[in-house]
Amino acid sequence: MGTVFKKTFTKPLPAGAKIIVRNGERLAQWKDAKGKTRTEMLTVGKDGTDRILVTAGTFTAKYRDGSGVVQEVATGCRDEAAARSLLTDLERRAEKVRGKILTAGEAAAIDHQETSLAQQIDAYLMKLESEGTSPVHRGNVRRNLECIAADCRFGRLSDLAREPLERWLVLQQKGGMGARTRNTYRAAVVAFCNWCIETGRLLANPFAKVAKANEDIDPRRQRRALTEDELRRLLDVARRRPLLDMMTVRRGKHAGEAVAKLSDKTRRRLETLGWERALIYKTLVLTGLRKGELASLTIGQLTLDGPMPCLVLDAADEKNRDGSTIPLWADLADDLRQWLADKAKAAQEAASNAPAVAFDRKHQVPHKRHRGNSRGHSGQTCLRLPAVDMLPTDALLFNIPDKLVRILDRDFVAAGIARRVQVGPKKWKIDKRDERGRTIDVHALRHTFGTLLSKGGVSPRTAQAAMRHSDINLTMNTYTDPKLLDIVGAMESLPTLSLGAEAAQAERGQNVLSATGTDDSTASPLAPTLAPTSAQRGQLQSIVVQIADEAGGKITGVATAANELPVQQLRPLSTVDNGRQRVGDTRLELVTPSLSS
Repeated sequence: MGTVFKKTFTKPLPAGAKIIVRNGERLAQWKDAKGKTRTEMLTVGKDGTDRILVTAGTFTAKYRDGSGVVQEVATGCRDEAAARSLLTDLERRAEKVRGKILTAGEAAAIDHQETSLAQQIDAYLMKLESEGTSPVHRGNVRRNLECIAADCRFGRLSDLAREPLERWLVLQQKGGMGARTRNTYRAAVVAFCNWCIETGRLLANPFAKVAKANEDIDPRRQRRALTEDELRRLLDVARRRPLLDMMTVRRGKHAGEAVAKLSDKTRRRLETLGWERALIYKTLVLTGLRKGELASLTIGQLTLDGPMPCLVLDAADEKNRDGSTIPLWADLADDLRQWLADKAKAAQEAASNAPAVAFDRKHQVPHKRHRGNSRGHSGQTCLRLPAVDMLPTDALLFNIPDKLVRILDRDFVAAGIARRVQVGPKKWKIDKRDERGRTIDVHALRHTFGTLLSKGGVSPRTAQAAMRHSDINLTMNTYTDPKLLDIVGAMESLPTLSLGAEAAQAERGQNVLSATGTDDSTASPLAPTLAPTSAQRGQLQSIVVQIADEAGGKITGVATAANELPVQQLRPLSTVDNGRQRVGDTRLELVTPSLSS
């Protein structure tokens, strides 16, 4: 038989409390924050100090569950009758478990139904953190779950239902929310309920049958790849714009002219900034790194001196949490070596120009800052900071600005890739969409990387590995821009099939068969016509066309090329016919800026 009771616990003696004795019992008396006099019994703690004995305001139910284990459950009731009613329900459920009407798992799920949903979300996020997910991902999951719980009025697990979520998704669609965003919210709540099933909090997922939105018919952002000419213009503008913007006069008769005078130090700083910005763009294009992955890259993760320059991406910084070794194109590796050499030189100059610290010879304590030579004032030795001969391996490779998206947009405009459009009296926006409604942004540089791989004749499986995708359809369909592929060159590589009179075709076929000694009445007359002749590697195959001279009956063999254009002008579509080409040679070289004044 179960019981209900109010639990007691001890607390430290409040500040200013006085001890009184009443009816032989020791009591503590004090005034709380509201000025009300409080009196509680005193007890002695384990450490021998006086502590007050506090009684809980609500009842706790104590009973034996279906497995025979004594359980204590907080009822949250201040009324004893209400607490005993809850105790009766708990004992009835325990009897059903003992009678095998309910399983232990079903009984445990019932216990979780009345728990606050906020507590369940906190436990779920703790599980995600233990799996090593990024703080950004956990923040997005929390925001999605709390938004759905608030809008659908889900306060407990027992409130979760399919219909309120479907109504909410329809309202968001009418409000302009994209299909991909709606699917993100749906995926978050479905994954949460799946975890509840794994931990025995739910028996079934109420949102498993909620339909996904079709992202193909409702794309909110379609990205396109940049052409090689656009990439060259972008890199050139990114390198020059910081210095050019600072030199441009904003007002006066010279407004718009780059005539402002700058100090040598400012000029070198702006040249270095432009060099870094252009190198950031080039690294994104030639490695396929995401913005966050490049921002986390440190100097120690680069290997530039070995036979194969590469960078090692840590699993914690990669989207799929696998970790990867990414080869570097030789031209990019040379730029990165020069960038690190410039950083080391700048660090050495900063260290050599730092003020020296004067130390007392006897006590070896800092005495006075001094910019003089190695000898300071009487009896003192001036020690300078050591020269930096090697950059720290944990230093970031690039300083990725938080507003890189806006900086890239202005570079697009300066390079003529995008344009500024006036949408109000004093309001402008940057139009980056093409005639098909596709846009460009930082992530479009990764799309450009995938398109350059396909354009260079890389096999789809190799391109998938270079893009670090789990699905090849994502590489070929989403990250490959078909507009930039050489479809015309592919069609021109097909053989020329001449159509003549049926009699001439039959005669040409019969003559060739007779000449080769393989005359067979059942063989197709087109077989020798389409047989390619031997050709050297890297050249187009030829088709032997036997032309019958109607006047003299002579047969001549004419080798007709499948395309009249030179082979060098065709885009490589087959590594067998056109030879294997080196991947990534986009010739996006950067000119190292001069750091002199």
